[in-house]
Amino acid sequence: MSQPLPKYATAARFERSTVDMAADRPILERSDLVLACAHVLHTNGQSTHETVQAAERLGTQLGLRATMIAHWEELELRAADGTGSQVSFERGSPTGMNMDRVASAMSAIENCAAGRPPIGAALENIKTIAHAPPAPTWLFTLAAAAGAAAMAAIFGVHHLKAVLLIMVSAAAGAVLRRTLARYSANTLLQPLCAALLAGMFGALAVRYNLSSSLRLVAVCPCMILVPGPHVLNGAMDLIAARINLGASRLVHAGLIILVISVGLLLGMGILSVSLPVGEPGRAVPLWLDVIAAGVAVAAFSVFFSTPLRMLGWPVANRHAGSCREMGCFEGWCRSSDWHVSRLSVGRRDPCSSRASLADAIRRHWLCLGSIDDARCVLVQNGKRICATC
Repeated sequence: MSQPLPKYATAARFERSTVDMAADRPILERSDLVLACAHVLHTNGQSTHETVQAAERLGTQLGLRATMIAHWEELELRAADGTGSQVSFERGSPTGMNMDRVASAMSAIENCAAGRPPIGAALENIKTIAHAPPAPTWLFTLAAAAGAAAMAAIFGVHHLKAVLLIMVSAAAGAVLRRTLARYSANTLLQPLCAALLAGMFGALAVRYNLSSSLRLVAVCPCMILVPGPHVLNGAMDLIAARINLGASRLVHAGLIILVISVGLLLGMGILSVSLPVGEPGRAVPLWLDVIAAGVAVAAFSVFFSTPLRMLGWPVANRHAGSCREMGCFEGWCRSSDWHVSRLSVGRRDPCSSRASLADAIRRHWLCLGSIDDARCVLVQNGKRICATC
């Protein structure tokens, strides 16, 4: 008399049948599917670790012993099964940033691993995902204006006219970037031209006395151009000993930052206006910092074409990070018999009324709300102290 199999046995039999069905397909067809999925992830902002892990997991589900090797200009897949081996290459550099494609590709990989669509249909699906459009131009422009205004609020803008100029400059830069993207794939041309335009707007604002000594009208539209994800991915590759790829990512990010700086200074220099050094920001209330940081993170999420259904997660994480930093700071102050009447934004040194520009960039753009600095670096009696929550 036959007896029903336990649930785990049924699941194992289903998994084996899925692999067996995939193994009937040619090794080249299965390798093409794995490589196409990895290519979408690699060229649209996914970390190298996640890309390699997802590709090799998919290869295992398809009956392959897969090894994925990521380079700056190409992906290399070494696949083998009981019938032979295959080495495949796919050209593509990790210069793009489209989280909608990444999320769709990860979902497609999970479906392929579960054996739901046939390999041919899965390959067509991943090709469609690779050509999915970025965020609409109107939404991209709105996010640029809102993000630049949020940066201005974080750095202490005081006048509504300056905020409006910042929004107009950032929106014009966003439209210019999308227009240039239609005619050129050069990843340095867009930030250069947008920064040049922002510098000219800032110089005109100084000429007509609409900008303070902070030059926020010129600087804030350039802040939203900083390539934080490329820096993070490059740093993670270096930590994982992927030296060539990590160094290439960081060089690419450094070039973008360089052309942003050149464009800003050139745009201001056209009208003989300089960018003063020494006043990186003003103190603002914590509640304003929290709101502005949430708006900035939402804007960056739109820049990177994050699906709107996921938009709440980075915003909530950024707010949680702000509250965590405040709790850490206040706890340290209480333990040191300090009294805080008002907390200044970005202030790591309570004896100072200014935060360094590098600290602000690291905190608000490199991290993008996903990786936050949980340490409060303070100065007491001339010594730097790190208080960890």
